[in-house]
Amino acid sequence: MILETITAILKAIFLGFIQGVTEFLPISSSGHLSIAQHFLKVQGEEALLLTVLLHMGTLIAVFLVYYKTILALAFEALFTVKDIVTGKFKWREMRPTRHMLAMFVFSCLPLLLLLMPIGKDRLLMDALSSLAQDGDIFIEGFCFLFTAGLLLFGAHRANEPGTLPHRRVDEKSALAVGIAQMLAAGFPGISRSGSTIATGMLCGVSKEYMVRYSFILGIPAILAANAVELKDALESGQKPEWLPILFGVATAAVVGFFAIKALELLVKKDKFKIFGYYCLGIGILVLFAGMIEKLV
Repeated sequence: MILETITAILKAIFLGFIQGVTEFLPISSSGHLSIAQHFLKVQGEEALLLTVLLHMGTLIAVFLVYYKTILALAFEALFTVKDIVTGKFKWREMRPTRHMLAMFVFSCLPLLLLLMPIGKDRLLMDALSSLAQDGDIFIEGFCFLFTAGLLLFGAHRANEPGTLPHRRVDEKSALAVGIAQMLAAGFPGISRSGSTIATGMLCGVSKEYMVRYSFILGIPAILAANAVELKDALESGQKPEWLPILFGVATAAVVGFFAIKALELLVKKDKFKIFGYYCLGIGILVLFAGMIEKLV
C-alpha cells in the first residue's frame, strides 16, 4: 500500500513537471501529457481527473506572474459595466486595459463551437477530448507537426525585414487567435500558448505583447473547459487519490511559474523558433513510435 502511494506520488510529480513546463513553453502540454500517460498506463477517468487538476496548478502560476494585470482587468470589467449602464462607453476611446479586455471577448467566441452538439448528449468537445485517450499516439504526432509549422512561420513573420509589429491585438487578430485557441483546446499536441502566440505574430502583433495576452487569455478558457471535465470525472464515480494529486498540482504551479519567466526571456532574446524545431522533432519521433507500436 505504501509502495503504491509512493509510486502514485512520483507519477503525479512527473506529470506535474511536464504540465508546468509544457503549458507555458509553446510545445503543447496536452500532447506531452497524453504521451506520458500513454506510456505510464495512466488512462480513463483517472487520467482525465489528473489532467484537469494539473491544469488548475498551472493557472496558479499565471496568477502569480500576472496578478497586477489580472487585477487591473477585473476592475476594468466593473468600470466597463458602469460606463455601459450610464451610457458613457465609447468603443473607439478605450484605454489599453479596456481594449485588451474587449479583445479577450473576441478571442473567446470561437470556443463556443466546442459546445456544438454532434449527437445525443455529446458535444464536439467530448469527441475531440477522446482523441487523447484513443489508445494510440498518431493524432498527437500530427498535431505536434502542425504546432511546429505555426511556430516557425510565426517566428519568420516577426523577423521579416521591414516588419513593424502592432503593439496590441485588434478585432481580426483577436478572432484568429481565438480560432487557434479553439483548435488547441480540442486536439492533443497543438500547443495553446504556442498556437495563440504564433497566430498573433502572423497577424503582425508584437511577440512580447502576445506572450502576456496568450497566458491571461487562457484563464477563462482553461477554467471553463476544466469545470466541464471535472464534473464529468466526478460524476463517473472516480475516487481520486488526493495526496498524489496535491503533489502534482504543487509541482505544476512551481514549475509553471519558472517556465513563464523562461519564455519571456527567450522571446526577448528572439529564440522563439527553437520551440518550432523541438515540436518538429518530437512530432516525427511520436509518429515513428506509434508506427513501431502498431508493428510490434
